[in-house]
Amino acid sequence: MTAADPAGTPPSALSEPVERVGRGWISALSLANGAIWVGWYGPLQILLASQAEDFAPGTGLSKETVLAWVTGAGAVVSLVANPVFGALSDRTTARRGRRTPWILAGSAGGALSLLLLAGAGGIWTMALGWCLVQLTLNAAFAAVTAAVPDRVPRLQRGSVGGWLGAAQILGVVGGTGLATVAGGVGGGYAACAVFTLVGVLPYVLRFPDLRLPLARRPPWSWRSFAASFRLSPRDHPDLAWAWLTRFLINLSNALVLLYLLYYLRDRLHYDDPENGVLILTAVNGVTLLATVVVGGVWSDRVGRRKPFVIWSGVLMALATGLLSGWQTWPGAILAAAVLGVGFGVFTSVDFALMTDVLPRALDRGKDLGVINVANALPQVAAPALAAPIVTYLGGYRMLYLVAAVIGLVGAVLVRRIRGVD
Repeated sequence: MTAADPAGTPPSALSEPVERVGRGWISALSLANGAIWVGWYGPLQILLASQAEDFAPGTGLSKETVLAWVTGAGAVVSLVANPVFGALSDRTTARRGRRTPWILAGSAGGALSLLLLAGAGGIWTMALGWCLVQLTLNAAFAAVTAAVPDRVPRLQRGSVGGWLGAAQILGVVGGTGLATVAGGVGGGYAACAVFTLVGVLPYVLRFPDLRLPLARRPPWSWRSFAASFRLSPRDHPDLAWAWLTRFLINLSNALVLLYLLYYLRDRLHYDDPENGVLILTAVNGVTLLATVVVGGVWSDRVGRRKPFVIWSGVLMALATGLLSGWQTWPGAILAAAVLGVGFGVFTSVDFALMTDVLPRALDRGKDLGVINVANALPQVAAPALAAPIVTYLGGYRMLYLVAAVIGLVGAVLVRRIRGVD
């Protein structure tokens, strides 16, 4: 239960939500989430690669190396920014609420940073612009995800997580589309910037946020603020196990995707590997979209989370093992489809599971930010793990076998979470 304020009334910002949210609220928050992913994936899929190709000549670096350094720097910023901004939003006492100021400011800052990227004249301004995009959009993303445990009752979080997951996928596709059709690098960045800002406005303008009373904000201390990010397995074992299982399953998925182009070209000898990646991505996206909302709704109706997360993880591990054991083009198609089914269910239900194990209402944004590190860190860890396996320890067959084992371990460890059915 939430402690009462001096007047004896529990502040709604720190109460456990019990009233179901409506379709309008879900749609607006999903649109805001999709807009943020447009701002990330328009650059990632198309625009940064084009700039790296333009800026690499004369630097002594390949375009692949330039792109790797720039995106790696952005990933480091993302790892820090998400939990920090989540914690700051937890402490915000603005009239507009805890989350809304950060959603608006983060999206506006992201739009401006995208425009800065459009005018980049070299590698350093490109890296600076991308780091600013990661910094600002993570502020907005941390607040968007924290709005769910603030406002959505437990037995509606699976379906809401499903819609947010669908919006994320559509945001990735939409960002790539805008970057492609807008006409050049400058036009692509401008289109993504406009959509990123405009997409959050329906939520910001239509739905009032919950305000944190000034009396309930903890006293400020740099030491206590820094110490709050320590994830203690002893004090909060469910949160620690939830973090570890999400990290392992996402690491398995990152290992699958990292060298997919090279797998098709060097192992399967597919005639057009670039087009092959596009086909596999489309197959995976279709099956993922088909299950991401359905899985969340089904989980809400039966009132259980862990079986869905466990079996979706097992399904993903089986699909990854298929890439190791049946190294053919039909095998890759089937693996992509099965991976999409598993990851769709995992995306929505695991998000609901994460919100169910949050220890304190006052720290929802910070704790979700720490959990979100389990999404970003695998993108950094996967190259370090995959390169020696492919080069020295058995090639792609061993890579996908290791990925399958990692994913399976993550799925099995979900059973260690005790506080959720």
